[in-house]
Amino acid sequence: MTDISIFNLEMTDPSQLKPKNDPNGLTLVEVKIKQYQFNRFLYQFVGAGWQWTDKLTLTDSQWQEYSEADNLHLFVAYKDGAPAGYVELQQQEEATVEIMYFGLGERFIGKGFGGYLLTQAIEQAWLLPNTRRVWVHTCSLDHPSALQNYQARGFSLFRTDTEPRMNPNSA
Repeated sequence: MTDISIFNLEMTDPSQLKPKNDPNGLTLVEVKIKQYQFNRFLYQFVGAGWQWTDKLTLTDSQWQEYSEADNLHLFVAYKDGAPAGYVELQQQEEATVEIMYFGLGERFIGKGFGGYLLTQAIEQAWLLPNTRRVWVHTCSLDHPSALQNYQARGFSLFRTDTEPRMNPNSA
C-alpha cells in the first residue's frame, strides 16, 4: 500500500491571498445557530468520497462538543438552494485559524466552485479577530486538485508528513 502524504500549508498575511472572485452562482452563508447534526451531515456529505473517517466514530456528545464550540465557525455554500459544500474555521491559540474542513459535494466538483469557496473561506478566516496566520492541511487521499487549489490561492507549503496507509481489511 502507498503511504499517505499530508501537506501542511499556511498564509501569514491577508495580502498573500490570490482570490478567485467568480462565484458562478454559489452563495456562502454563515451558520449562526449551531447544530452538531448539521456539521455531521456536511462532514459525511463532502467527505464520503475522500475517505474522511476520523470523525465517523464520534458519539453525539463528542460531535456536539466539537461543532458547537465557540471557536468553531461554520459556513455553507449553496447552489440553487441546495447545499454544495462547506467550510469549518477553528480559531486556535496564537492568533491562528485552521481551515478544519473544506470541500464540495460530489455533484458540485469540477464546476468551478472550489477556488471561489476557498477564497471566501480565507477571507472569512482573516476577518476573525486578531488572526495572524491561517493554515490548512490536505492529503494525498483528497481531491487531486486540492493541493493545487490551496497553492493557487496563496498558501505556502511549510511541512509534508507521511503516514502509513492502513489496510481497511486488517483488524
